[in-house]
Amino acid sequence: MKITTFDPEIVSPKADDVVKVFEALGFEKTHSPVTTIETGEVQSFRMKHENGYHVDVSDVSRSLPNLQSDHIIIRMNVDDFEEAYKILTAHGFKNTRGDRKLETKSSDAATMVSPSGFTIVIVKHIK
Repeated sequence: MKITTFDPEIVSPKADDVVKVFEALGFEKTHSPVTTIETGEVQSFRMKHENGYHVDVSDVSRSLPNLQSDHIIIRMNVDDFEEAYKILTAHGFKNTRGDRKLETKSSDAATMVSPSGFTIVIVKHIK
């Protein structure tokens, strides 16, 4: 399995405020897809710094209206979703959707929570 991206992602009900902080730090928006999940739409912002750093910010104000605070997760893009899933589950990670993955026209994804509580979102882009 090849990891193609490994970046922090901030999931926030106040994403505009988070984006402004990172813009002040020199990051620029490079991509802003909208993904529909079970509870609504999530607007994401891929941000890049001129020194090559990345951070993703996801606006969940419409999809998770009861979320009160930001959550930091790791986004891991991979070339083999099943292998990444197998590795994480072997280490005790649990999928927040049971055994299902989020399937969109451009990607497959699963939110995996470790036994100690940190979260990795596995993403495989469909080409």
